[in-house]
Amino acid sequence: MPATIVVGTQWGDEGKGKFTDLIARDMNMVVRYQGGHNAGHTLVVDGQSFALQLVPSGVLYEHTTPVIGNGVVVDPRVLLAEIDMLTSKGVDCSRLKVSGNAHLIMPYHQQLDALHERHLGAAKLGTTKRGIGPTYADKAMRTGIRVQDLLDPKIFRQKLEVALQHHNKVLTKVFNRLPIDVDTVATEYLEECAPRVSGFIADTVALVHDNLESGGQVLFEGAQATFLDLDHGTYPFVTSSNPVAGGACVGAGIGPRDISRIIGIAKAYVTRVGAGPFPTELFDEVGDYLIDVGHEYGTNTGRRRRTGWFDAVMMRQAVRLNSLSEIALTKLDILDGLDTIKVCVAYEADGQTYEHIPYHQTVFHAAQPVYEELPGWRTDISAVTEPDGLPSAAAEYIAFLEDQIGVPIRLVGVGPGRTQFLDRAV
Repeated sequence: MPATIVVGTQWGDEGKGKFTDLIARDMNMVVRYQGGHNAGHTLVVDGQSFALQLVPSGVLYEHTTPVIGNGVVVDPRVLLAEIDMLTSKGVDCSRLKVSGNAHLIMPYHQQLDALHERHLGAAKLGTTKRGIGPTYADKAMRTGIRVQDLLDPKIFRQKLEVALQHHNKVLTKVFNRLPIDVDTVATEYLEECAPRVSGFIADTVALVHDNLESGGQVLFEGAQATFLDLDHGTYPFVTSSNPVAGGACVGAGIGPRDISRIIGIAKAYVTRVGAGPFPTELFDEVGDYLIDVGHEYGTNTGRRRRTGWFDAVMMRQAVRLNSLSEIALTKLDILDGLDTIKVCVAYEADGQTYEHIPYHQTVFHAAQPVYEELPGWRTDISAVTEPDGLPSAAAEYIAFLEDQIGVPIRLVGVGPGRTQFLDRAV
């Protein structure tokens, strides 16, 4: 089956949007399979920037159907604002489809998210406070409200009343906050959101399979990244869903045999937002350089990212967890100004050397990177479009990473623009 998955391989912010947009050029359908508007990416097309949070990248191509799958949690207010933004820039959003089985982020989810994070104090997780975690928690507790419920006001109101019976007790008795009014929320969602959202709601599982069975090309894109995965990431400093490639099966309703290609997106260095372990993190002038030159601030939150050297140990684990067929390497040009570049090839902890991530968090938190040093190229590569146009040191850096992780690096990003990349398979 001609299905492709694009997945982040680090802690997010790898530049998935750019290469998802590039690959979507040849797709009939692009499906987002998990997460919510806690993850954003920016596409630069003809000098115009598009900051997307929920709408899949394929919306920028007229021949592509963008789909928000059942595994996504949707704030309809954010979705409509994003549609309005795209429409104002001349993008046709009428092709967008939203799974009726996707769950709705409600106002109480966002309030509880912020209160829980504040309650954790020094042990806070670094959540974006967008209500993502509480929405997935309600989904698991079977008290969630789904997108399709917007089509039936009676059912929507019944589910809302049940949910608020519980959540208002928590808000008032635990956090000393005012209760949320059922009528206010029902009016906003049923009278303001539902009329506009209803035209996008569809049976997306059927749409995806009809397209695959007719020979169409479908791209599945995840939000966040491998090491923010709820099961396989650096728990508890993770997201509330499964960004790994296998999450596409659950979050979009496909089977493993439907998938033919899995592309891992990796930044030429590593960044992380919020708390959690980070073995290669830099606290020196190189770290500041990567932030300044790489513009390492969150698309949604504006938060300064933590930066570090490329971690091949993480990447080997990402290859295993996602069954990657290839890598797309982003932001290689950010390293242009460095004399020396380091790559973490192993960890040391408690007198042992680890070439794969240790399973126990105590060991991982104590892990110290073992580095190999490579020469920098001190050359502007932003205009390079062919592999043989790269400086020899840049080509050697890519080859070294390939040797370390055991998967070919095919696409290489050398700038933020849509055409600033090179294809090493050509």
